[in-house]
Formats: sequence, C-alpha cells, structure tokens
Amino acid sequence: MKKALFGIVLSAALMLGAGNVQAQGIKMPAASPSQKIEQAVGLGTISVEYSRPAVKNRQIFGDLVPYGKVWRTGANASTKIKFSEDVTVEGNKVPAGEYALYTIPDKNEWTVIIHKNTKHWGDGGQDYNQAEDLVRFKVKPEQNPRKAESFTINFANLTADAADVEIMWDNVVVPFTVKADVDSKVMAQIDEYVVKGTNVNPNLYAAAASYYLDKGHDLKQAHAWMKKANEKDPKFWNVHAQAKIEAQLKNYKAAIKTAEKSMELAKAANNQDYVRLNEKAIAEWKKMK
Repeated sequence: MKKALFGIVLSAALMLGAGNVQAQGIKMPAASPSQKIEQAVGLGTISVEYSRPAVKNRQIFGDLVPYGKVWRTGANASTKIKFSEDVTVEGNKVPAGEYALYTIPDKNEWTVIIHKNTKHWGDGGQDYNQAEDLVRFKVKPEQNPRKAESFTINFANLTADAADVEIMWDNVVVPFTVKADVDSKVMAQIDEYVVKGTNVNPNLYAAAASYYLDKGHDLKQAHAWMKKANEKDPKFWNVHAQAKIEAQLKNYKAAIKTAEKSMELAKAANNQDYVRLNEKAIAEWKKMK
C-alpha cells in the first residue's frame, strides 16, 4: 500500500515538474537568428530586417533554394527593406517606405523583387501576388571568395549618394545598387541658406564651398565663399580647402601662400595631420608653378 502511494506521489511530482518546464519554456538558440541592419546613404537611411539560416552542410542554391522560384531571401517571415527617402534601385524609382525583398535565384541570373505587401510569411505561397510587385530587375550572381555559412545581407561600396546591398550565402554573392538623389537636395539648401540667405555665417559659407569643391561645381564661386568663411574665422581645415580650390583654378602661387597660412594655424592647434597635408600639397604645387 505504501509502495503504491509512493508511486502515485512520484508520478504526480514528475508530471508537475514537466508541466513547469513546459510552462516556463526552454530557451534555445534560434535556428535562423533575426538581424536588423541600418546604413546611412545620402541624406537618409536604408534598413534591412531578415532571418539568417545556416548552410549546415547542405546544398543551397538549386536544391534547398530551388532555381526559378520566388524565395523569401532568408528564413521565416519575408525579408523587409526600408528606405527613409526616395531612391533608385538599379535605376528603378522606389518611393520612401517599407517593402518585402524577394528574389528568384538562378544559376546565371537572379531576379530581385521589391514587393509592396510586407505581411506574407515565408515565400508568400498562394497569397503572393505578382501584381503587388513594385519593381523587378535582373542582376548577376558572383562567386563569393569567402564562404558565408550564415545567410547575410550587408552594405558595401558606400559613397556619398549610393551603396551596394549584398545578398550572400554559401559561395554566392548577389549585389545591387541603391542610389539617392543628394545633389539636388544639397544644392537647394545652398540656394536657400547661402545664395539667398541673409547674415550667412562662416560655417555655411565653408560648407557650401567644400561641397562645390568636392563635386567640381563652380570653383570661382566656391573660392569666393571660402574666402568669406576665412575672413573673420579662419580655421586651418577651411584655409587648407581654400588652397585646394586655388590649386584647382591653377593659381598655384596663391595656393602655396594659403597652404602656408593653413600650416601655421595647424601648428598652433598642434594638428600634425594638417601640417603634413599642407607640406605635401606645397611640395606638389611648387612643381606646378
């Protein structure tokens, strides 16, 4: 009798323990961990939210991920890509907003899809409607010299107004370019705050001049603005920029003199980087005189 009672109590205890474990849950690593990445591009940002399956000794493209079929481009829910401003993606206009990123892999060519419906799970199944695609475009897959065990999306080849989005898994990398309209927006700001502005401060003059120098716009105007910036508040970096503009205008004599002033200011500020920059520039410009 005592043995039977003990067995009942033990069974109840085990069932209670199992119930507690089930109620509490067992925390384990996700098979396809989620990731969100964000990159400043132009005057806005691009963010991507996706899940990352692993190779795990499997044949990926052409097997686990079939050729010629719509793929969620990751695992779990559809991958999301968000643009904070209007962009062009491989030359296609894409308004600011959040989209699903699908692909159709193939051996020699991939189709990348920017899709307006972000609510699908997985590859979309029967709910996926091609009419909801915003744009489709073709890109070439490349051999990845470094195998990506975990599915990866990242940003590469970042410039002032563009970046490549790279889709990587196993030995394949698929890049596509996102480009932002920066120049027209910056030029509009320069027109508002500098060209048409009143009581323009030295920082605004210097910023406008530096942008013109960087983009190769009207260098005479850039020179006039940078001189105004340096009249009342000469900073060694702005004086150096003025020297570079003068060299671009092929006025090497003026460029050398201005660079010497920049070097004096840099020495006073104990900034050896600009001391060396000016020394190197002066040596080069003396050969051009």
